[in-house]
Amino acid sequence: QVQLVEAGGGLAQPGGSLTLSCAASGFTFGDFAMSWARQVPGKEREFVAGITWSGFSKFYADSMKGRVAISRDNNKNTVTLQMNSLKDEDTAVYYCAKDRVSHADVWSTDHDRYDSWGQGTQVTVSS
Repeated sequence: QVQLVEAGGGLAQPGGSLTLSCAASGFTFGDFAMSWARQVPGKEREFVAGITWSGFSKFYADSMKGRVAISRDNNKNTVTLQMNSLKDEDTAVYYCAKDRVSHADVWSTDHDRYDSWGQGTQVTVSS
């Protein structure tokens, strides 16, 4: 079955950097767009970045644009989120998610569009 396993979360200082990774298995990874989303308690899950199946197109939420970069390695079945200039408000649980539609070339922030989610990795930004 589909498995998405995030890693790389932890504690970072404001202005610092973290790199999150998501290891995927159980499906043809290179056929599907992938996204990263984050959630804080009491708030809706927010999509922060997406990448098309080929990796050709990348999308970012305004909240993190300029501070984050998404990439993927279709040979290693991984998707990565590089986060820089971290702020206190970036504190959240970060999830990777698989698009349910193969070969999509647009980014969807509709939660129903995603059929698989990882367990999440906690990112805490604090001095």
